[in-house]
Amino acid sequence: MIEPCTVEFPARELDELRQRLLRTRWAAAEPQDSHPGEYGLTLDRLRALVARWAEFDWRAWEKRLNAYPQFRTEIDGQPVHFLHVRSPRDGALPLILSHGWPGSVLEYLELIDRLTDPLAHGGQAGDAFDVVLPSLPGYGFSGPALRRGWGTRRIAAAWAELMARLGYGRYGAVGNDAGSMISPELGRLEPERVVGVHVTQLFSFPSGDQGELAGLSEDEQAGLDVLGWFWQHKGAFNTLQGQQPQTLAHAISDSPAGLLGWNGQLLDESLDDDFVLANVTLYWLTGTAGTAIRHYYEDTHPLSPAPAGPTTVPVGLAAAADGDFRSIRRFAERDHAAITSWHVLPGVTGHYSAHTHPDQLAADIRDFFRPLRPITAAATDQEK
Repeated sequence: MIEPCTVEFPARELDELRQRLLRTRWAAAEPQDSHPGEYGLTLDRLRALVARWAEFDWRAWEKRLNAYPQFRTEIDGQPVHFLHVRSPRDGALPLILSHGWPGSVLEYLELIDRLTDPLAHGGQAGDAFDVVLPSLPGYGFSGPALRRGWGTRRIAAAWAELMARLGYGRYGAVGNDAGSMISPELGRLEPERVVGVHVTQLFSFPSGDQGELAGLSEDEQAGLDVLGWFWQHKGAFNTLQGQQPQTLAHAISDSPAGLLGWNGQLLDESLDDDFVLANVTLYWLTGTAGTAIRHYYEDTHPLSPAPAGPTTVPVGLAAAADGDFRSIRRFAERDHAAITSWHVLPGVTGHYSAHTHPDQLAADIRDFFRPLRPITAAATDQEK
């Protein structure tokens, strides 16, 4: 069963959040002779964000969400929330978008209209999409993950079921962060239905085979250096969430300032404060701060072996030019046999390009799926 829904949290929950923020017990500041960020999110940065949060207009974000049709259903015993926005244009290609941590469906709000009605945003009418945007199980409006095992492959299987329930026989998949793993896995599970996968990262790493690093180009070596720096200086979240997420959950579920400090390490100052606070507020109000991070544990402790061999559906990459994971093509081609588009988007920086650079990302998505449309147009018209 699929039921319509809207978002409106009781005023008492917003009041209680504000009172908690005003009673924050602050940690001691980092050493005076340290570099900014060396010890993690600085006390000054957190104080500024908490002060802004105490006056934050969450209702404005509820209004933005409620401007689109939203629904809830149950898949594999798990509640799933999703936006379903049909295009006003004929022949629209269905597209399912997947977010990650510490993001949410909010990161794609700037992209929805650009995909569903491209003619109004500098594109062509024939590039239109029907958008399906679910909250990942354990995240936000999909509520806590009720059972173990909700890692990348189980989520991909749930998305296949969701698209089938919506009557879509063929469709595309888009992803960022964890969504950049879920979407290719969806293509692996449903190669006859998924016409292509477009992501902002391809998480392919050296395997350790002898000689695989020989002959790296200057750009590839720079990419490895970026990865090495990230794991050396910012990889603690991945280790902790992959090993003992429940230990951390007790802290970030009790203290909004603690949640903001933890999630804020990957929602950095390159993002506007309202976007940072909206995402953290969503985690707080839905009580999913501690369950979303289990995704890392589930992928580190899968209940079944990973499938062998590369994905085979067409794959497109639209990477940020700076400030994000650096995908390395020679490793990605080992994991994905049909990479048909590989773009570093000029001027695009950071991890949330759907929010910060929606025009550039939407244009790349349109370009990638355009040659994949002809075989889907008739089927899509029938579905609608």
